[in-house]
Formats: sequence, C-alpha cells, structure tokens
Amino acid sequence: MIRDVSFGQFMPGKSVIHRLDPRIKIVLLIAYIVFVFCTFNFVSLAIVSAATIAVILLSGIPFRMYVKSLKVVIIIVLITSLLNIFYGGGDPIFEWGIIKISLSGIYRAIFVSVRIVLLILLSSCLTFTTTPTDLTDAIERLMKPLKVLHVKVHEIAMMMTIALRFVPTLLEETDKIMSAQKARGADMESGGFIKKIKAMTPVLIPLFVSAFRRAYELAVAMECRCYRGGDGRTRMKTLHMKPLDYVSVILSCLLLTGIILCNIFLAPII
Repeated sequence: MIRDVSFGQFMPGKSVIHRLDPRIKIVLLIAYIVFVFCTFNFVSLAIVSAATIAVILLSGIPFRMYVKSLKVVIIIVLITSLLNIFYGGGDPIFEWGIIKISLSGIYRAIFVSVRIVLLILLSSCLTFTTTPTDLTDAIERLMKPLKVLHVKVHEIAMMMTIALRFVPTLLEETDKIMSAQKARGADMESGGFIKKIKAMTPVLIPLFVSAFRRAYELAVAMECRCYRGGDGRTRMKTLHMKPLDYVSVILSCLLLTGIILCNIFLAPII
C-alpha cells in the first residue's frame, strides 16, 4: 500500500497544465474546492466531474498515477459514504431496528464520496504538474500581502514545500524499514488492530530517527549554501501571466456560472 502512494511526486511534462502559472494553479484549486462543495444536484456534480476529467486528460499524466493516489484513501471514502447513508431524511426505503436507509441518505453518500474523489484527483494533479520550487514561489507570491503584518512569508512557503517534497521520501523510507523488519521475522499483518499497532513500534522509531537525520542534513546543506531566509533573495525564474493562464481563468468562471445556474433552476438533491 505504501508503494502505491503517489501524492507529492512531480512528473515532468510539457502539457497544458504543466505550462500554467503555478499561482493560477493554486488559486484555481482553491476555487475548485469551492465549486465541488457548491454542487447540490446531479447535473452540477456531473459538470464538475467532467471538468475534472478534462483537466486529468490535459495534464498528460498516466491515469494509473491518479488511481494510486486514490488507493490510500479509498477505505476512508467507503467508510464516510457508509456513515452518510444513515443520516438522510425522508421516508425510509429500508428499516431494521434503529437502522434506517432513505433515498436522501443514498444521495448524500454518493455526493460525499464523489466530492472526496474529485478533490483528491485535482490536488494530485497540482503536485504532479508543478515542481516544489514553483510551488514555493507561487505560495510566497500569493502570501506577499501578509508581509505588511510582518509575517515571514518566505519561511512559511519554504516549510510547506519541503514538507510536501519529503512525503514520498518518508513513505519510501517506511517501506524499506518494514521490509527490513519483516526479513528479521517481524509479524506485522496477523492479529487484531491493537497487535498491529504494537507491531508498528519497530518501524516508527527508526523512521523518526531517519526523519530527524534528514532534517539535520538538510539544515546543514542550506547553511552551507548561505541560506538566510527570504530577505534580499533574488529569483532565478520570474513568474509571468501568459494568455493560457487567462484562458484557464475564463473557463473556470464559465464553470462557476454553470454550477450557479444549475443550483438556481434545478431542485437540490441534498
């Protein structure tokens, strides 16, 4: 399962999504999250789903990578959907004791599961098509107004990007440690939930040691390169808006308009 985690990885390419300004990608992702939670009927949900599929195709990233990003959270999605089935109102279509399932609950479960899947797919698309350096620059530019309040914008952006960058590295390290422990005879798969948690102790301790060692080595490397924060720093790459970025903003506005019209003229399902 750990080997299937693809979140945080960057895959080089020359697709339309790769060429977008990273600031636009982040802003549109935030807007997209709002769009997803503004879908209250199947038509608006279908529009957002179609837009997501279009973005995935335009990214040029193999679809199996997106499937890998879903494998980790599929259990959470199923559990969340199952719980939402029992929270619907209206007349029950199935009733057994205190368990009541209504059509509204089924609709709610569908909407919740589809929303979570769409958010994960688009979030994965951002990391697949944007380098950590570009993400740092974009976050810093977007948070630049906070400098008026004496917020250390550059340091915050750097920490966020480093954390995102080291997600695949730590997962790979976890997989290596688990394989080494299994080779020494450790049993991590049998037994109940409590036993499995206790079996993870030989994995967590060396993982924390490795994480602290990597953090120390990274700090030393940054100091050796005379890193002193964001004061007085220049950038090798300057971000500029291109016609493609304006087109993506216009298309996003059209998508928002379609969702609003669907919510106005069509009855909400949930």
